[in-house]
Amino acid sequence: MKKQTLIFRVWQYVKTILGIIFRHPITGVTLVPILPDGRIVLVRRSDSGKWGLPGGIIDWGEKIVVAARRELAEETGLELTKISRFVGNYSDFNRDPRIHSITITLAVEAEGQLIVKDVLEISEVHAFELGEIPAGNLAHDHDRLLKDYFAEKTTID
Repeated sequence: MKKQTLIFRVWQYVKTILGIIFRHPITGVTLVPILPDGRIVLVRRSDSGKWGLPGGIIDWGEKIVVAARRELAEETGLELTKISRFVGNYSDFNRDPRIHSITITLAVEAEGQLIVKDVLEISEVHAFELGEIPAGNLAHDHDRLLKDYFAEKTTID
């Protein structure tokens, strides 16, 4: 292969990768963790100080359920014991002010001790009774996600 052709092909790959990184949405998982006593676990985000549902980006090659287990453990210290249901897939460009992200939202049963392991992203973790959830001012679009969860609605947006 000629040197110019090789350089051109390498540049095509680099352009494609940069396009994927900067012009395509990032896919993540968001969890509605339910403890055995029925409380819902929320995390306080370090960047905004707002409460929200735990979750994060799905790593390259990672299955959704593996990402869900990992993110739940990192942000809350809890173990995912069961995926209860698919709540929805949310893709609105404005759902996250930092990037265009698509999230797969799952209601999960969880147990264990509440401990923040990812101290760079999360400052606090707390289990809320249903009437105590600080609704109306949650991070990102998490008010909507919880509203859909409580309405037993499945959303594809």
